[in-house]
Amino acid sequence: MDMAQKVQKVRRKLEKKGFDGIECTEVGKCIRLEGEMTEWTDIVKAGKAAAKLGYKGVLNDISLKGFTEPAIRAPKFTDGSLEGAQPDVLVIGGGVIGCSIARELTRYKLNVLLVDKESDVAMQASSRNDGMIHPGIASHVGTKRGEMNVRGNAMYTQVCKDLSVPFERWSNLILYSEKIFGFFSPLVFNYREKHLGIEGRKINREELHRIEPNITDEAIGAFEFPSSGVLSPYKLTVAFAENAVENGAKVSLDTIVTSIDTEGDKIVAVHTNRGTVHPKAVINAAGTFSDKIAEMAGDRFFTIHPRKGHLAILDKKQGPLVQRSMGLIGLSQATSDTKGGGVMRTIDGNVLVGPDAFEQPYREDFSTKRENVDAMLNKHLPLIKGFSKADVITYFAGVRAATYEEEFIVEGSEKLQNLIHAAGIQSPGLASAPAIAEDITKITVDRLSKVMKVVPNEKFNPVRRVTPVMAKLSVAERQAAIEKNPDYGIIVCRCENISRGEIIDAINSPVPATSIDAIKRRVRPGMGRCQGGFCMPLVTGIICEQTGMKMTDVTKSGDGSELLFEKEGTDND
Repeated sequence: MDMAQKVQKVRRKLEKKGFDGIECTEVGKCIRLEGEMTEWTDIVKAGKAAAKLGYKGVLNDISLKGFTEPAIRAPKFTDGSLEGAQPDVLVIGGGVIGCSIARELTRYKLNVLLVDKESDVAMQASSRNDGMIHPGIASHVGTKRGEMNVRGNAMYTQVCKDLSVPFERWSNLILYSEKIFGFFSPLVFNYREKHLGIEGRKINREELHRIEPNITDEAIGAFEFPSSGVLSPYKLTVAFAENAVENGAKVSLDTIVTSIDTEGDKIVAVHTNRGTVHPKAVINAAGTFSDKIAEMAGDRFFTIHPRKGHLAILDKKQGPLVQRSMGLIGLSQATSDTKGGGVMRTIDGNVLVGPDAFEQPYREDFSTKRENVDAMLNKHLPLIKGFSKADVITYFAGVRAATYEEEFIVEGSEKLQNLIHAAGIQSPGLASAPAIAEDITKITVDRLSKVMKVVPNEKFNPVRRVTPVMAKLSVAERQAAIEKNPDYGIIVCRCENISRGEIIDAINSPVPATSIDAIKRRVRPGMGRCQGGFCMPLVTGIICEQTGMKMTDVTKSGDGSELLFEKEGTDND
């Protein structure tokens, strides 16, 4: 089929779905869609339709009538701290993917620099997900998502041991309430188990209600996947970043990429608000902005369409009511791009409810809508007897970086020799992160080896240095820690039993935490029932004491979220 025939095929497909007037053009191995529509969901549907017709990627440039995409949230300052820097590898993006890649790269004697526009790592999708290490049963055979999910899942036991990140394999239950799923689902699951290497079993009603006694009577059976795990996604991301720094990498936060210069088939300069960097290789791990980074480099062959999801957290007192992660499957979940959400016990003892999933044009809209939260709670809370809306202590939203192909992009650029993409990483991206880091590192080292000598780092230490977690220690261990450092005996957060010493440790860690939320992500003050109502002023004071910052400079989560304002004419110490 020649180019004209392929383009005509796309056009006919779109017209058949009622999308008239869309201009279709072939760009390299991609198909570009242009035009205007009045509904965002129709734009997404058009992109998905085009993605099924054999192109490498969809460049969906259809505009939404009356909509102007908001400017990217960027640091408000500039300086020259990175001016002239010449790292061997520049990693763009400080989420779990970028941080895991940076750590993996330090297995080699390479000068690694990671940049992120936020004030801390893990501030977007990597702190706004359920923390589930998926077993891989929801992925399709023959996809990168499926292969990397299963491979990454298997790596987590050792990864979390090395990084001292709490991790448990509590298994996952896919519940069903309709007999038809009990008859036909095994055909799908058995095929995936065989070809992806996943262990699973079918559970009847009697056993299901024995192992989960508080589960809804509506559930008549389940499929259990014991390799499923749970951890804290933001603690994992921080751990990857800290261990990368311990092994020689550098992390520059509040650093946004503004443009990229290329010459021939190479990137020669990356411009940021903190100076121009001249890397030998660039890794694009920019999440929902990964297509924007690719476009800056003249190598855009995919489009990110943001997919938003809400999550709610229940009080720890309800934790004992559920032992595993679980969701009730129905016909809508069987044919959708979301796994359907559900309920799960988190690694820290709370219960997490959700997520939902819906398309939106905003890449950084983390606001929550009452109707979405209510719908999610009404759907999932009945799964467990004893749950109620009164148990909710907070809720939040995150944005997934989905491509129209619904596939991971883990590959070297076909246009630029020193650009490598880790893009389109949505769920199960967390579970896949160690495998993605392995593959991206291999591609990077192979390409770098053509222009420089790359040798292993014999001093690489995969084990992260950690400080005491007082709530997890025995009485004797606590006493010993307090005798060495009395700050461990001063409780600042009563809900989570977090000590002053732990907060000081976070502030002075390899990737310093200097905002309320950055400390919250590392050691949990403010994560409890009162959500920081008691401890936030105390944490603010400790930040000022340790860093020399003014009270008015301390933020909740970076620039623009200041907690206090100085009255004109006063002197704030």
